[in-house]
Amino acid sequence: MAKKPLLTLDIGSHSLKLAEFVEVRGGLEMTRYAVSDLGVDPQGDTDRSQYIITTIHDLLRDSGCKPGPVLLTISGHSVFTRFQPLPEVQPDKIYQVIQYEAQQNVPFPMNEVVWDYQLISGQDGSVDIMLAAIKSEIINNLCDCVRFAGLQPDLVDVAPAALYNAVRYNYDNLPACTLVVDIGARSTSLVFIEAGRVFIRNVPVGGNTITQSIMNEFNISFDDAEAMKKAHAYVAFGGAYEGPQSETVDKVSKSVRSMMTRLHQEINRSLNFYRSQSGGNKPELLLLTGGSSVIPYTDTFLREKLRIETDYFNPFNNVAVAESIPTEDIGAHACEMGPLVGLALRRLHTCPVEIDLLPPQVEEEKKFARKLPVFAASVAVALLTLGVWIAFFARMSSAVGGAEEKIQGRVNELSRVEKSVIAKEAELGDVERKIGKLADLELRRGAWRRLYGELAKPLPPGMWLTKISPVDKLAEEAPKEEEDPRAARRNRARQAEAEAAAAAAPKGQRLAAIDIEGMAYKDEVGTRDAITVYRDKLRETAPFSDKTEITWQPARDDAGTLEFRIRAILEEPQEL
Repeated sequence: MAKKPLLTLDIGSHSLKLAEFVEVRGGLEMTRYAVSDLGVDPQGDTDRSQYIITTIHDLLRDSGCKPGPVLLTISGHSVFTRFQPLPEVQPDKIYQVIQYEAQQNVPFPMNEVVWDYQLISGQDGSVDIMLAAIKSEIINNLCDCVRFAGLQPDLVDVAPAALYNAVRYNYDNLPACTLVVDIGARSTSLVFIEAGRVFIRNVPVGGNTITQSIMNEFNISFDDAEAMKKAHAYVAFGGAYEGPQSETVDKVSKSVRSMMTRLHQEINRSLNFYRSQSGGNKPELLLLTGGSSVIPYTDTFLREKLRIETDYFNPFNNVAVAESIPTEDIGAHACEMGPLVGLALRRLHTCPVEIDLLPPQVEEEKKFARKLPVFAASVAVALLTLGVWIAFFARMSSAVGGAEEKIQGRVNELSRVEKSVIAKEAELGDVERKIGKLADLELRRGAWRRLYGELAKPLPPGMWLTKISPVDKLAEEAPKEEEDPRAARRNRARQAEAEAAAAAAPKGQRLAAIDIEGMAYKDEVGTRDAITVYRDKLRETAPFSDKTEITWQPARDDAGTLEFRIRAILEEPQEL
């Protein structure tokens, strides 16, 4: 019997990668894949939720993968990673020590994060704790996006850790120390690999640094700058080399070299830290990977600057690729497939590093989903038992006829079975109600994100919101006189029906309006009319009505900022 395919998804800051793997003869084969950009600035303030959901739908359509359980990996810059030495303690005290180290090192309250750990080899035979933590709000939002797209998160790994597992699987004879440089859009992950040891560090330099430089240099949009980078980017040679004939290409190449120079400096700092603080060795091999690593002459630049043998990481050394995937297609995206291969390995073998940041809520929902077939089977068994007893009772009635006492005994037994069935039906009813509550919660969860997006979308540059407050009830209007008693009776009847329907509906927080407070820089937005324009744009949006008004706007001619308050009234009150 063929095993189910493994579905993997890499959620990056600039693009999403989806791949399907199958197990073949103890190894892996990639059968389908798709890559797509999110189409949004990785460092912008735009809510990426809808972009992620839409992009996942596109990936499923383009790749032909079927929705189901999926293994996720997230960018290293979203995760706090720390390596701490484990003190010598009794085995039964190790977890207490790890919890203490997590509380001391994670820069957020522990009840606001999802975290995991891995024990790895340290310096001179000691043991280190690898801590990984992410804010619950971030990971819950990503998991919600994945579920809205029709997939079920089954595991959440960190991209550098998944990349480490992929390198260890694909390279049998690594030198004493290897450095993997994963150049992404927003940051670069540095993974130091030695025998039984790993050290991970993220630096805030990536391909988006080049895009931002091009935007500033040419005063163009993010999309145009990204297209220009893909068309003309390469690492300028510098020094006495003659620049290109095109002024545009020359400026782009210099922006790339500026970013690469910063990256070289960050790598040098990390090398010094790794060798001095962690007792590591100097890398003998540098493996390049990541979407921004394909910029021409990147390998040459780093080889000359670091004086380390440099090559591109091939995640398919020991992983097969289906013949249906064109060679040129996989060659164009091989540099982005490392984390996906590392994810698939988590279900094939025991990996050197196994971090899982799946939120507890999602884990509980997985357990609940696994129990549903058990409940259904229990009810089916009870019904089958009832059917068997009924058949037996009918047969005995026709055969024995006058054996009333024996028949009465069977009736009593059937009554007990009936009670068992009723109890099981009650349990099933409870399960259905819980499912209904969960479904209702899923529908309501995205309401705040949509409303916040509508509030933020019309904001001009230089204006921001400082406070958002929900309003559950507006001031009631004065009662109108009824035209005649019969109309009054009809209105009262309709109102009673509406109140009864509301009482029967699931209860939640009622939202009738949103009070917002904000500020703006005068030198960026101009006059106070900018606040009026913002209010008018809110009125034009779908959720808010024409009753949206400015409630407070002080006149301070000597101030450098404008302050305002607006009550954004919803067209229809919502239950959250």
